[in-house]
Amino acid sequence: MEPKDYLKDISDIKNLMNKSSRFISLSGLSGILAGTYALIGAAAAYWLVNQYSYGTLILDGKIFRMVMLILALVAGFSALTGYILSAKKAKKTGAKMWDATSKRLVINFLIPLIAGGLYILIILSNGKYGQTGGLMLIFYGLALVNASKYSIGDIRYLGYIEIVLGLIATLLPGYGFWLWVLGFGVMHIIYGSIMHFKYDTK
Repeated sequence: MEPKDYLKDISDIKNLMNKSSRFISLSGLSGILAGTYALIGAAAAYWLVNQYSYGTLILDGKIFRMVMLILALVAGFSALTGYILSAKKAKKTGAKMWDATSKRLVINFLIPLIAGGLYILIILSNGKYGQTGGLMLIFYGLALVNASKYSIGDIRYLGYIEIVLGLIATLLPGYGFWLWVLGFGVMHIIYGSIMHFKYDTK
């Protein structure tokens, strides 16, 4: 065999090993839709707060509970959309949707996310919610970075951006809402669009 044949074989083996150790069925379109859901949810929450609470939130108030419901719906729809589109992509490419790699991906994603969620609930119960937006961005970013080693490596860059935006939000709590919109809305749409044209359209 020619040297170039050996190099090709090595490259093919490397690509095969990479695919077997990473979940590559994430859909870019799901990122776009998740960002869209976030923008719609943020607009609804902004309208509620300014229409009925005069621009302020009270932790034990009805509007606060409605805002939390909106956040839960955004997260739920985003997760459901991500699952459906990823399953569709996996079926199209002949890959397995649920195997050891995808399980590791989910576990590594959920650990920082659940820890962050519990921490946010604790500080909310203590009447402190000025840093909520920043903390959500930071822990979500950490979850993305932690899970990136089991998926498309590009998502770590989205994670880095979310962390930076979260840190800025903790320094400038007055802009926390808008930085949340930028991180969960705009950046998801940009990232999802890049991933869609880079991976999904091939």
